[in-house]
Amino acid sequence: MNEHKIISDPVFGFIKIPRGLLYDIVQHPLFQRLNRINQLGLASVVYPSARHTRFQHSLGAFFLMSEAVKSLTEKGVYIFDSEAEAVEAAILMHDIGHGPFSHVLENTLISGISHEDISLLMMEQINRDLNGQLNLAISIFKDLYPNKIFHQLISSQLDMDRLDYLRRDSFYTGVTEGNIGSARIIKMLNVKDERLVVEAKGIYSIENFLTTRRLMYWQVYLHRTAVGYEKVLVNTLRRAKLLVQQGQKFFASPSLQYFLKNDVNAQWFASHEEALQMYAELDDTDIWSALKAWKHSGDRILSLLATDMLDRKLFHVEVREEPPTTEETDNIRHQIAAAYDVTEDEADYLLYVAEIGKDMYNPDDDSIGILYKDGSVKDISEASEILNVQLLSKKIRKYYLCYQRI
Repeated sequence: MNEHKIISDPVFGFIKIPRGLLYDIVQHPLFQRLNRINQLGLASVVYPSARHTRFQHSLGAFFLMSEAVKSLTEKGVYIFDSEAEAVEAAILMHDIGHGPFSHVLENTLISGISHEDISLLMMEQINRDLNGQLNLAISIFKDLYPNKIFHQLISSQLDMDRLDYLRRDSFYTGVTEGNIGSARIIKMLNVKDERLVVEAKGIYSIENFLTTRRLMYWQVYLHRTAVGYEKVLVNTLRRAKLLVQQGQKFFASPSLQYFLKNDVNAQWFASHEEALQMYAELDDTDIWSALKAWKHSGDRILSLLATDMLDRKLFHVEVREEPPTTEETDNIRHQIAAAYDVTEDEADYLLYVAEIGKDMYNPDDDSIGILYKDGSVKDISEASEILNVQLLSKKIRKYYLCYQRI
């Protein structure tokens, strides 16, 4: 019997998944659901080819993790087989709790619980289904395992999650500047004083990685058009939720209906065992099929927003250095209300002010250690000649004023 399942990946070539625990995770319904969730949410409104899924990304991150384990072992870092399997299992599942359209749900249909928390709930569910084989993987994921390098490989400045999504998102968007040398970075990984470090000859790859990440954020993840589209969806869901809670009835799949009807937060998840099951049944298709029905809704606002989503009529977006004044937003709201013959309260759903900030380098949790031949370790901020860390760590705040075009 073949001991591996081989998957052809356009980014890394062939990815081998060993039969046994890792293959069982991939086959689990909670993991298969990731096939129905786009990795980049609504970014395809700007980059039409960016239609790859969280499933593909999770397999890519798993591939990089197995390469990292191999590379560290070759350098004499002792890793038990059980640790290798556990860290590979943990990276496979690191994104399992994502809902449709990434972070849109976290601000609308659920509150006070992050996708990381939900990932953990789902991992515990899979662990029960696999008779406790994931105990070690979960303790690494929660950073409770004594050897800290494994958690660093899953979640740190240099984790396999980032190395995959930058490479993959660059490939599928066609933003070629985003292409980082993930293979070289992995070859340069080492361990010093129980901490993941990069050998000095890999410093240029790290500089490229940090600047690339910044570029991908502003050019892809926080692209003004994608943000403008996302806010249309956020407001559509907010409107639908209000109407359902006022007792109006309209089409939504049972799982979507559940999150429109109830105010689901962390406490709700803890006290309603069906909540996780309902969440697991949500994917991108629930939202799209609801929008197609809502387009014909009797509610002017809901129908307008759903039509915007389906016909790619984005909110107009102005990017500012300073927040817009109350006077300005009041004025826009007033104009929208008059143009669309709706009340000012209703016009509120056709307007959104988003404050977006991104730290490209945060010395507290982003420090990357560079290891020199003499055994000394310097932070990348001191080791690099070209990275102006003061500049990189400057908190960038931008205000996006988004509103229905008149």
